[in-house]
Amino acid sequence: MGPVSPDARSFWGEHRQDLRAIDQQARLRRLQPRTGVDFSSNDYLALSRSQRLRDAVGAALARGVSIGSGGSRLLRGNDPEHEALEAEAATFFGSETALFFASGFAANAALLATLPQRGDLVVHDALVHASAYEGMRLGRAETRSATHNDADAIESVIAQWRSTGGTGRPWIAVESLYSMDGDRAPLADLLDVATRHDGILLIDEAHATGVFGTDGRGLAGSLEGRENVVTLRTCGKALGSEGALLCGPAIARDFLVNRARGFIFSTAPSPLMASAVREGLRMLTDEPERRTRLAALVAHAEHILAPCGVTPTGSQILPLMIGDDAATMRVAAAVQTAGFDIRGIRPPTVPAGTARLRISLTLNVDEADIDRLAETLREILP
Repeated sequence: MGPVSPDARSFWGEHRQDLRAIDQQARLRRLQPRTGVDFSSNDYLALSRSQRLRDAVGAALARGVSIGSGGSRLLRGNDPEHEALEAEAATFFGSETALFFASGFAANAALLATLPQRGDLVVHDALVHASAYEGMRLGRAETRSATHNDADAIESVIAQWRSTGGTGRPWIAVESLYSMDGDRAPLADLLDVATRHDGILLIDEAHATGVFGTDGRGLAGSLEGRENVVTLRTCGKALGSEGALLCGPAIARDFLVNRARGFIFSTAPSPLMASAVREGLRMLTDEPERRTRLAALVAHAEHILAPCGVTPTGSQILPLMIGDDAATMRVAAAVQTAGFDIRGIRPPTVPAGTARLRISLTLNVDEADIDRLAETLREILP
């Protein structure tokens, strides 16, 4: 055995070595301040900075709504604002019930760790969010990946599982709008697959809620209320606040309240944030012009940025595929220096060889910002 390095003898030696290895691959993450024009946030409708949402929070404070909950929902943390939000959200989205979590990650992880049972199968789209992978890792069901946005591939996985003795229930986990590619899942086809195989469809609507569907009810809005559909709707993106709502049958909510460790043993979300989300839902109905304006920005951006290599997606998420990790980060740095907040996205967040710039369109920008970005990209890109 060779000599032990000074780092290996320290309390944090292995961690330092791991960080060095990441740094040598040019993948070391660092927190960065907000600078430049916002082409990276998920504040799609600019509600987080809206005066109406600020006023709603102020009014909630004035009527005595607590900032903190003081405990888990099953102890003393169950606030009337939580229950009011859940009732209003269920009505708004058309689900039987809703359950409020502190974040989308926590909700998605709890969902997949808790609802699928031993002997079941979770078939997930290859590009589902890291929170889904975390939930599956903690869960008891078998898991298998399927080709991105391919309902036939998912059905083939289920059929193969049945042919080898699988007798439980299949669960299909997808996103309705994928956060790094901006493309949409074939939800109707996926529901058909789930129904044919007595399965349950789990739909992460994080990036579609507020932006698509009637009154911003998302791409899965027409599927809500079915016994075999559960949706996740985050509140920290287009709704401008924080937290997440799991919408679905009452039995799913009851089971999560009794079995989801991430719910049972967590301090409840801020009642003040529940108040803010309630107002955000009302704004989706009252201010449709925000979605209309965002759609116009998307159309303009797709026209102006397509010659720069940006992939049109029909959504507010427009990837500029570069491929090479180092080249991607060089372009991202140059764009940021030019005054645009656009981040390079590399593996493992995206598959190897698909590093890209993720351009996110929000109402925090206008056509002139997009035009200037196009000019900058033409100067930077080969």
